[in-house]
Amino acid sequence: MATRYDPFREMDRWLSNARQVPATPGMPLDLYRQGEAFVAKVDLPGVDPATIDIDVEDRTLTIRAERRREEAEDLQWLTHERPAGTFARQLSLGQGLALDRIEAGYADGVLTLTIPVAEEAKPRKIQVSHTGRPAGVETGSGEETASV
Repeated sequence: MATRYDPFREMDRWLSNARQVPATPGMPLDLYRQGEAFVAKVDLPGVDPATIDIDVEDRTLTIRAERRREEAEDLQWLTHERPAGTFARQLSLGQGLALDRIEAGYADGVLTLTIPVAEEAKPRKIQVSHTGRPAGVETGSGEETASV
C-alpha cells in the first residue's frame, strides 16, 4: 500500500509547535458585570447548540459542548487545526448570585450566560424613621436647638 508523503506538512507541524504560545482554554470566555447581572460570553464556534449542556451544583457552573469532526470516506485532511470533541469549563460562583435565574443564549458561535445578582446582595438604602424628638432637644421660634 502506497502512502503519500508531504514534506511541507512535517515542516509546518514543526514550525507550529516551535512558535506555539501557551495553550488557551478550549472555551475562551469574557466575563463582566453589567448593571445588576454578570455576563459570561463563551466562544463555541462550530458547536451544535443541541450539544451544549449547562449545570449548576454547589456554586459550580459547568458548561459542556461538543464539536464534531467532519468525517467522510473520501475526505483527506491537509491540515487539521480546529479542535474537535467534547469541551468543558467550570466557573466557581460566589455568594450573592441568583443561581435559579441564570439565562443562556447561543448566537453566532457565542454562548451568553446572564447571571443576576440576588436581591439580598444588591445594595439598598435604609430609610430612617422619625417618631419624635430625642430628649434634650428644645423647640423655640421654629428652630431646633440641643442643650449640651
